[in-house]
Order: sequence, then structure tokens, then C-alpha cells
Amino acid sequence: MASNWRVFAAVVSVGALVVGGAACGSGGSGASLTITANAINSAGGKNAAEAKWIEEWVIPRFVDQQQAKGVTVRVKFQATGVPDEDYKSRIAKDLKTGTGADVVSLDGIWVGEFAEGHQIEPLDKLVGVDKVKAWDGWQHVPDAVQQLTSYQGAQYGIPIETDGRVLFFNRKVFEQAGLPANWQPTAWDQVLEAARKVKAVPGVVPVQLNAGTSFGEATTTQGMLPLLAGTGSTLYEGGKWVGNTAKIRRVLDFYRTLYSEQLGDAELQQDAKGREKSFEKFAKGQVGILVESDYFWRGVLNPTGGSFPMTERDTQVGWAKIPAATPGSGVHGQDFVSISGGGGRVINPKSKNVALSWELLQFMNSPEALRELLARGGPRITARQDVNADALGSDPMLTFVSEQILPITALRPALPEYNAVSKALQQAALDVATGKSTADAAAAYGKAVVAAVGGQDKVASD
Repeated sequence: MASNWRVFAAVVSVGALVVGGAACGSGGSGASLTITANAINSAGGKNAAEAKWIEEWVIPRFVDQQQAKGVTVRVKFQATGVPDEDYKSRIAKDLKTGTGADVVSLDGIWVGEFAEGHQIEPLDKLVGVDKVKAWDGWQHVPDAVQQLTSYQGAQYGIPIETDGRVLFFNRKVFEQAGLPANWQPTAWDQVLEAARKVKAVPGVVPVQLNAGTSFGEATTTQGMLPLLAGTGSTLYEGGKWVGNTAKIRRVLDFYRTLYSEQLGDAELQQDAKGREKSFEKFAKGQVGILVESDYFWRGVLNPTGGSFPMTERDTQVGWAKIPAATPGSGVHGQDFVSISGGGGRVINPKSKNVALSWELLQFMNSPEALRELLARGGPRITARQDVNADALGSDPMLTFVSEQILPITALRPALPEYNAVSKALQQAALDVATGKSTADAAAAYGKAVVAAVGGQDKVASD
């Protein structure tokens, strides 16, 4: 992996004290900082727009900003473009050994694990409570989004961007099925009713609700967790993981009803490339309803550069909030629910220049910086609502997610055991989709969770 790393540096020569950064040392006069992210500025490179933004905009402008204050700073960017787990392993090792970058990009789902391992520390501890509270950006980041970089009530970093899950539907298919173009179900039964009408349209799979282990985390975040939130439950609550509970069984009942009535394609859920094939089918008008994040709109169906572009996306594709099982039965008594992912940036506790790292972190999450990132990388939902309101105004779908989904969304538990529990959820969904009874699938799931988290006392069941 190390061979993938490349370094970009911006240097300003002004007399100052020598202060070394955590990863790069001083290497000359002035303060020295390093940024790392799973992004690389190369043709077809992973997150290339982000890498170019850091190299070409963030670094030189931050250097200039500090120079105007009379501070000399040299900033380097350590870039890579590898699978997320490889990146995670690299930064975990770096942070443990004290050789990591000063400012580190981190997936929100890893925050709890890194916090438990003391590889990262709360911002309050690193830079002081008053300084953290003084950042004016917090007022523009919804509480739910702030949780992306928090753990057990402590804030470890600043969120970068997020997303939200919705029901996408094909308006042309809906018209053939006699359904409205502005469809918004208010309960699970209404989703099933719509699916039964779509079933009458030849050559169309009514609903794509991810249920396969081959779909991986997409089954958890686009299926099991939104539905679980719709029953009023989260996956981890009261200090325990949710095992074989009535609410889990209610979710599995919904899956079983949908697939037993052939309102979804059970064979597709077992296909190694099932997710990509479901995207293609939707783009071709062969799927009526599909549960996904806004990535589906901006990345998959995008008429310009999408993996399965839809020329008529803007007129043919509709979206709706995911309803709770019944009105008011969702988490926090909500009528509608969602699940969000995303990540942020944290400060290396071993940084030799924490105060300056905090300034860099704030700078990278300023409105100006994020607007520049959007200009380079295309529309996406940032953590800041003020930026979203300004930058997403011409995109109704992304604006919908920013304004109506983020205030009601929930996050995955940022705990080390999450991945194992998630795999158990995926298997349970597949089990009922392929014919196993709800009782048997739920019982198997409950046992898998107990094994994954290390004991029955850590798991809720009823």
C-alpha cells in the first residue's frame, strides 16, 4: 500500500520557530503539518477531485492565510487510492505508532473503534472546550450529522459530508400502474400496496429492497436499518445490541411478505453483482421502487457520467421519504425515517502542533472551502446546511435530502462490533427472502449477534 502514497507540499519561507508535525517533522523553518485522505490526484484515481482540492486549493490558501498572521507553515498531503479497509488499516497503524498525519480523514463508522483504541481523542481534550465551542460552523451542522464524528457524547472531529436513504421510484412505471407521480407512502402497508399494483406491469420488478449478503453493507443501510428505525428501534440502545426482538421480527416479516409475494426478485439478491444489476434494471425501467441513498441519483443515474445514466432522470425518477411501519412508530416517534453515512476529519493526538491542526481543520470545513470542493467534484451533501442551501439549490433531489431527510436521519453504531452484527443482519434478510421463516431467521440472527459481541448480557431480546 505504501507504494501508492504520494506527497504534495506547499512551503512559505518566513522566519519562525521550528515546530514539527506528527508525521513529517520540521524539515526546515516554520510549523509543519500533514493531511491524509483516501484520495489520489491521478487519472481515474479514487476521490481524485478531493485530492486535487487539497493540493491545489486547501494547502496554498491555508499557507497564505497563516502567512498573513505572521505564521510560517509547511503543509504536506499524503494521498492514496485503495480499498477502504486497506486505508483504515494504514491509518490505524500510523495513529497507534504516533507516525500518522496531523489531520486525518476518517469514516464515521470507524470513530468508535478508534476512540476505544485511544488512537483519537475528543476535540475538547485536545484543543480545549472553549475553542471547540467557538467554531461558528457547528450551528450549521445538524445534530444527527455531528454524530458522524462523535462517540459516547464526545466530539472527535468535524464531519465532512453525509447522505440520506429514500425510496426512489420510476414515474413512468408508476403511471402504467395507476400510481401518482408525487407518491409518498405513510406506512409500510402502502409500500406493499403500491408494489402489488406495479407487479401488474409486464417485465417490471416491483421493489428492490436489498436482502443479500452479496450486497454487503448496502443490505444493512438500505434495508434492515431503515426498516428497524421504522419500528422505533435502533441497532444499539441502552448499552445493548438488538438481537432477536419483536421489532427485528417485524422487519423480517416485512421482508418475507415482500419476497414471498414475489414483489422483489429473490434470485437477484443472491447474485454476486446483484446491486449493479438492480441499478441497471432501474435505469432501464425494469424496477418500480428502489431503496437507496442520494448516491443513486448523483452517481448512478446521473445523465452525465453516471454508471447507469438515465437521459430522462430528472423527469422519470421520483423520490419519497421512507415511512415508519405506521405513522408515529419510528424512532423518536417519527412518521418518517432514514439512515445516513459519511465521515469527517480528526486531529492526531500525537500531533506536535495541535493548535495549528485545529485551525486547518476549521479552514477545511469553512463555507468557502466546501463550496470549492463542490465546484470541483460535483454536487454532494456536505455536513453544513448553509453550504447545501447555497450549492444544491438547482438540484431538487439533493435539496430534498438536505432539508427533509437529514433532520430525521439516524446513524449506524460507531462501535467495533458493528461489522459483525451488520453481517448477521444481512444473513437474516437473505434467509427470509429465500424462504426461511421469520422465527428461524430471527433466532439464527440472535445467536450470531451474541457470538459477535461476546455474550448474551450484551444483547437485548424478547
